[in-house]
Formats: sequence, structure tokens, C-alpha cells
Amino acid sequence: MAQEFIGIDEMVNNPQPETKSLRLPVLKGTLGPSVVDVRDLYKSKKIFTYDPGYTSTASCTSKITFIDGEQGQLLHRGYSIEELASQSTYLEVAYLLFNGELPTKDEYAAFEKEITYHTLLHEQVIHFFRGFRRDAHPVAVMIGVVGALSSFYHDSLDIQDKAQRDLASLRLLAKVPTIAAMAFRYSQGHPFMYPQNNLSYAGNFLHMLFGYPTESYEVDPVIERAMDQLLILHADHEQNASTSTVRMAGSSGANPFACLAAGMASLWGPAHGGANEAVLYMLHEIGDKSQIPKYIEKAKSKKDPFRLMGFGHRVYKNYDPRAAVLRESCHKVLEVLGIDDPLLELALELEKMALEDEYFLEKKLFPNVDFYSGLIFKALGIPTPMFTALFAVGRTAGWIAQWREMLEDPETKIGRPRQLYKGEKLRTYVPIVKR
Repeated sequence: MAQEFIGIDEMVNNPQPETKSLRLPVLKGTLGPSVVDVRDLYKSKKIFTYDPGYTSTASCTSKITFIDGEQGQLLHRGYSIEELASQSTYLEVAYLLFNGELPTKDEYAAFEKEITYHTLLHEQVIHFFRGFRRDAHPVAVMIGVVGALSSFYHDSLDIQDKAQRDLASLRLLAKVPTIAAMAFRYSQGHPFMYPQNNLSYAGNFLHMLFGYPTESYEVDPVIERAMDQLLILHADHEQNASTSTVRMAGSSGANPFACLAAGMASLWGPAHGGANEAVLYMLHEIGDKSQIPKYIEKAKSKKDPFRLMGFGHRVYKNYDPRAAVLRESCHKVLEVLGIDDPLLELALELEKMALEDEYFLEKKLFPNVDFYSGLIFKALGIPTPMFTALFAVGRTAGWIAQWREMLEDPETKIGRPRQLYKGEKLRTYVPIVKR
């Protein structure tokens, strides 16, 4: 098929301005919009493109995740998130993200075994936790400890060696839940729980979060499945802020542990991974079911700064496909636990009223994945500051897959965004005695 080009008129600043036409290549993907290739724009014409937030810029070629926000579609390696969340496991999805295909039975067994036997931390790493204040945010602790892994695992730092990349990938996927659980236990003043090799990935995570050395911990299958689904639904989400951060850090040649720590720092922002925390803070602000109509009206008013957190999505202009799966899990968890919590009752009433309101239906402001994940975490007794840490556990698979893909892409260059400079022109320095 012939190469497609797009023409752009250019004004040339000669004494008598003339218009020239630029021909830029158009690149087509498997799905989604085509992109205009501007790589040679500065080299040939000494001009940049301007795109704050890079919302109209493709920074890489990827085969991992595709999102169609208009249709409410999320695909991992071509598989819909609905099918993966309902039929797969988090470790199987992680294998898919890493390798491009679903594993065979033998491949899955070998992968699961590798992850299981990498869940322990070096004993000296555990001493790191005691260096943090007990009231430190769990993500702050995770960023420090994950970054510190690079000082312990020297045999997986050479990013040019595929075997070392694979080893680092396994270690991170296995150890991040252990680190997250220890950050939680440390904040509670409770003893650390070591991983158990006889448990599933999600079941082991629950054991490390809620178990005690004085008694056996029975993993409820409904809660275990809900946790596994939560991890799947957060596994990857294309080139979002934290994933782009991982790729940007990795483009400089940084080691994988440093790259994931950078991704966690980006995820920590309230506009990204902190959104499910914001849902709980909003529910506390509403306070009582009787106040819901008042706050719904506030959310409709353009003059009022209040917004319903956990409703609508920047990317999805339709229903968040992850929320459709998690809504069912959320209601199952609440039913199994039978918790009498006014805040959860308030949330369910808010969901009901919002889904019946013409304004929210017309604007397609449906509950998103953050709304339901926040409710599940709350029902499990996980404190609000820990929500983003659990998000990071799920997103680890995607971060690793994106980091691996970036390193294997021959077109990868060190990230170097350009700018539109609006500062002072060249000035002459004046000595301080003359100012």
C-alpha cells in the first residue's frame, strides 16, 4: 500500500512571505486513529509541535493495550478486559502482557512457580521499614523500598541482557505485593506476614495484609476472586501518566527498580492513582444519605467546585468497561461481608440515584473503576491512604510489560520533550553593586 502523507501550509518569513506546503507521513495502527509522523519536522523546518500534556501525541509504538474511549473498550493484546476479568487470573494476564500470548497450561505452571518462589524479600530489606515514621503514607514507603531493591539484586540490573530483564521482571511482580503488605502492616503496628507458597497470588496478598502469626488465615474465595479481579482491572491502561513516567525513566537506561519507583511516584498523584482515595473523602464530606440530593445538585452546577469523585472518566466517554465488571464483584463482597457501614450504604444509594438522574445519564457520568475499587477496599477494612498502594500492585504488571517493550523497540530514544519558550531574551549581566 502506498505511503499516505498529509499536507500542511507553512509561511516562510522572507522579505516577501511565501507559502510552502509540508508533506508529513501518516502512520496507521491496527486500531484507533492514524498519527502524523513529525519526527523530521524540526530537522527540516526548525519548528516544533505544541501539545501540553501530550494528549494528541503518540510517544511510542505499542502492541500491549488499546483503549477506545468513545466505545468504552479496553483490550490487552487483543483480549477484552471483560473476558479477562471474568475468566482469567492476574498472573495469566501478567504473562499475556509480558509475552503477547496467553500461556499454555505448562507455561502458566512454570510462570506461577517462578513468581511464587520470588515473593520473599532479602531480610536486610525488611530493616528499611523501620527507618520510616509509622504514619508515613504507604506509597512513600513503597517508593523508597522498591527503589532500594536495586542495591540488593545486582544480578538483574543489566538492561541489555534479556535474561537479567526477565529476572528483574519476575522479582518485581513477585515482591511488590510483599512490599505493599509490609507497608500496610508497619503503619498498623502489626507483625509482618511472610508469603505462603501454597496460596494463589491474590490469596497470598490477602494473607500478608490480614493474617496473624498466632492463628491460621482462611482466605474467603469471594474476597480472593474480587482481589484478583481488582489487580486484573488495574494491570495496564495504555500510556497514562505513570506508565509514561516508567517509559521516560527507562529511556535513559535507568534500572527497572528505579523505573517502577518513578512510576509509583507518578501514580501517587490525586488526579491519577489517588482517585479512589478521593471517592472516600467525598463520601465523608456528603456524610449522610439525606444529603445526597443536595450534593448531586452541587455537582451539576458549573459555579460550584464540588464534583462527584468516581463518576465519569477522562478517557472513557461511555461506561468504563472495568467498572461494569467490578460493580458485580463489589456487591458480592458487600453481601459476603455483611458489613453494617453507613458510609457504604451511602455510596450504594449515591450510585443508585446518580444512575437514575437524567443529567448524569446524558453526560455519561457513570461510576468508574475508582468508585467500586474504593468501596471494596473500604469494606475489607483497608485504610484510605493504602488504596493507591493496592493500585500500584495491580499496575506493576503493565509497568513491567511497557518497560520491556520500550527496551526492545529499536526506535526508542531517550525522552526529551521540547518547549515553547516565553522567557526573557538575551540580557547583559549587571554587577550587584550597580543594581
